Amino acid sequence: MAKSSVILGVCGKLAAMVGVDATIMRVIFVVLALCGGIGILGYLILWLVLMLLGK
Repeated sequence: MAKSSVILGVCGKLAAMVGVDATIMRVIFVVLALCGGIGILGYLILWLVLMLLGK
């Protein structure tokens, strides 16, 4: 089983909230990052939101 917090923990926390495997979330973010960089921006926004919510 993979660790849920690799960089900032966004994929693991988001995966737990949605109910899917964290690896699937990581793959989605990598694909989005390679397709114009929207995955990087989304990752940072989600990190900020999750940090503010305290999840």
